[in-house]
Amino acid sequence: MNTMNWIEKELELLAEASLERSLRRSSPVIESPGYIMRGERVLLNLSSNDYLGLAQHPAIIERMRKALLTEGAGSGASRLVTGNRPPYERLEEEIAIWQKCEAALFFANGYMTNTGVIGALVSRGDVVFSDQWNHASITDGIVGSRAEHARYRHRDMAHLRTLLHKYRDKRRKLIVTDAVFSMDGDQAPLRELVALKREFGAMLMVDEAHSGGVYGKRGEGLCHELGLQDDVDIHVGTFSKSFGVYGAYICGSHMLIRWLINKARPLIYSTALPPSILAGISEGLALVQVQHWRRERLFALSELFRSLLRAAGFTISVGNSPIVPVIVGDNAMTLRFMGALEAEGIAAVAIRPPTVPDGTARIRFSVSAAHTEKELTDATEQIRNIGIQLGVLKRG
Repeated sequence: MNTMNWIEKELELLAEASLERSLRRSSPVIESPGYIMRGERVLLNLSSNDYLGLAQHPAIIERMRKALLTEGAGSGASRLVTGNRPPYERLEEEIAIWQKCEAALFFANGYMTNTGVIGALVSRGDVVFSDQWNHASITDGIVGSRAEHARYRHRDMAHLRTLLHKYRDKRRKLIVTDAVFSMDGDQAPLRELVALKREFGAMLMVDEAHSGGVYGKRGEGLCHELGLQDDVDIHVGTFSKSFGVYGAYICGSHMLIRWLINKARPLIYSTALPPSILAGISEGLALVQVQHWRRERLFALSELFRSLLRAAGFTISVGNSPIVPVIVGDNAMTLRFMGALEAEGIAAVAIRPPTVPDGTARIRFSVSAAHTEKELTDATEQIRNIGIQLGVLKRG
C-alpha cells in the first residue's frame, strides 16, 4: 500500500480547478533589465518586483564579486555562532542611519522576518490584528505564534476598532499590516492605524516590502513619506524587490533588537547569508538613496500604464503603485490570458486563489523603471486585443 497516493488525488483536484502551480524557467537579459528569457524567446517582463531596475546593475554585481574574493562563498554558521561577519554589522548601521531608527537587524528574507518577529513578540494569551489581505508570511507568523488571530476587513478601520475593543483586555496586542498590498497595489491607512494603536495601547508593525525604495525622499518607505516613522514600533522591509538583491531587515529600538536576537527563531537557527549578498545590498541601498530619478521615472511610468489600461477599457484602481492588477475572475480564463500574453512576447503571471480571494483571479502586472513609454504603450495594445479576443473586454 502506497501511503502517499492521496497526493496524486489532491493534485488532480488542483488541476481540475485550474489551481495547480508549476515552476517555469526564466533567465535575465543582462543588457536589458526590463526583459527576461524563456527558452529561446525574449519577453517584456511585466511580472517582476524589480521596481527600480537594479537587479542587473553593474555596480551591485561588481561589489558582490569583490566580496566573494575577500570573504569567501559562505558564512559557515548562524550569526550567533561564527556567521556574524563584519559586513553584517556595517549593513545594519547603514540601515539604521537610512531609516533614522535606533537599531536594525538583518534577516535572510521577508518571510523569515515576519514569522520570526511575530513569534518573538506574541504567544498564547495575546492577540494579533491583521488586515485580511496581508501577505502569507504575516499570516503564517501569527499562526505559528499561537496568539489569537483577529483578522479585520481590508482597510476597514471601523471593523478594526470593534475588534480592538473586543480584545482590549488581552495581555499583548499587536496590529500588523503591509504598507502597500502586494496583489492590489493599494496602501494601508497608516494614519488611522497609528491613531488606533495609541488609543488601545497596541504595538504597530508595518511591512514595507513593496513600498521600500519606492516611497520616501531616499526610498525609506511609505511610513517616512507620510512622516509616521516614529509612530511605528516594528518596521520591516526587504531588499529583494526595489533594491534588486535579497534579504530583509527590521528597524526599531535597541531593546527590540536585543529581544529579537534572543527570541526570533529564524534568526537563531539559520545559517547567516553569504557576505557577498550583504555587499550587494549595501551597494543597492546606496544607489536607491541618491538616484531619485529612478523613483520619479517609476511613478511616471506607473501613471502612464494605469491610464492606458483604463483607456483600453479595463477597470483599474486609483493609485500610484507600480503594482497594477487586471481582475479576470475565472481561474481557467486567467491562465488562458497569461498564455496569450506570453505568445505575444509579454511575461505576466496569473495570480489565483489562495493567494487572492476566490473569484478574483488576476493578471498582476508590475512596472519597472527599466521599462520605456513605448514598451508600455505597445504592451497595452496587445493586452487590450487579447482581452477582446478572450471576452474579458467588450468590443467598443
